[in-house]
Amino acid sequence: MEWIEMMKPIRNIPELLLPAGNLEKLNIAYLYGADAVYCGVPRYSLRARENEFSMEDLQTAVRIARKLNKKIYFTVNNIPRNSKLGSYQKYLDQMAILKPDALIMADPGLIHLTKKSHPELNIHISVQTNTMNYAAVEFWKEYGATRVILSREVSIPEIQEIKNKVPNMEIEVFVHGSICIAHSGRCFMSNYFKNRDANQGSCNNACRDLYKVYVTNPKQNDEPMELISDDEGTFLMNSKDLRAIEFLQELCDAGVDSLKVEGRTKNDFYVGMVARSYRHTLDGIKEGKDFDRKWLEELDKLSSRKYFSGFLTRGLEDRVPEEEQNFQNNEFGTSLQKTHHYVGFVKTYQKENQRILIEVKNKIERGDVLEVITPTSEGVDPFVVEEIYFKNQLVETISGGIGIAEIKVPFEVSSQSFLTKKA
Repeated sequence: MEWIEMMKPIRNIPELLLPAGNLEKLNIAYLYGADAVYCGVPRYSLRARENEFSMEDLQTAVRIARKLNKKIYFTVNNIPRNSKLGSYQKYLDQMAILKPDALIMADPGLIHLTKKSHPELNIHISVQTNTMNYAAVEFWKEYGATRVILSREVSIPEIQEIKNKVPNMEIEVFVHGSICIAHSGRCFMSNYFKNRDANQGSCNNACRDLYKVYVTNPKQNDEPMELISDDEGTFLMNSKDLRAIEFLQELCDAGVDSLKVEGRTKNDFYVGMVARSYRHTLDGIKEGKDFDRKWLEELDKLSSRKYFSGFLTRGLEDRVPEEEQNFQNNEFGTSLQKTHHYVGFVKTYQKENQRILIEVKNKIERGDVLEVITPTSEGVDPFVVEEIYFKNQLVETISGGIGIAEIKVPFEVSSQSFLTKKA
């Protein structure tokens, strides 16, 4: 039996890399299964406007990562103008002291300055460079980069060819989250409409807006007629969201080293649920199990646009018919959809009175059926809300944003669990 076990193929299990928009989300990502996180550096990150990290926070983040034996990467991935170059050395020296596992970078100038003054720092080439072929990967390898994050437009067969051609370079691939209407973020719409440069980290997501589109008919004196896609309007540029959890085995077989989730501006529930679903799926692959489709249902609990597998499955028509990869009729990403509401985050469990202290996220009423999602369990534990306490007073209902409340639960609940209810 031991000999048979030894003969099983060794499966390549990539790193699971989650976004960390702040320290709380960083902790959630690690707790729910991430091997590594990435977080933004002030002034030089593509999430400049929504970045909650200071240099002091990054120091704390590195300390947490080291304590948990996890990895942490700093995003230095914007494409700066001359005005930002003067202060870069100061930021770079501060980052180098913290010793992150790598810097995620896009601009050749910043990469050049970094390699010149701190050659000990690992450089991961950002998706913003739009790397799509093995020659470009080979170029970055010769320049001293240790990993390339491939463009979202690359398919799994192309990824495998790249890995075969440049086997000694680490390859990272996006598997979940929003997709840009432009070529991996190279967009001018935000700058044109609002003078907010996407390449400086200030994108206003103009592609997500509702647009009224008109056509003219020469036979009707060129009178403009509105083109309606659905009841909500026309969302010509609002892409579906990427979800590749069904194709992790193919990505493992292609030799991918890191699976990346987008979403530094998403909430803690998003970070935890995505980490949990992808972690259990990767663990299942390691154990030789078939994909469990329940994880699709778990991800449906998150607020998202419609999902698809993006460009990854082009060339895999035996798995995904071509018509499922393209938008049909009104299938553009219109309104957000989800099966559940995120209603509470568990702070602590009080054994003496069987109550949980929760941060209330959405309305909860007596009689609601809530589901408890814990960091370690694969399933969910439902219960009926019978007692709600706010400021030590028994109440019938509580609303999101009021702060901390207490709910009686018929079983023990782990701290940092999520509470949901059906939408």
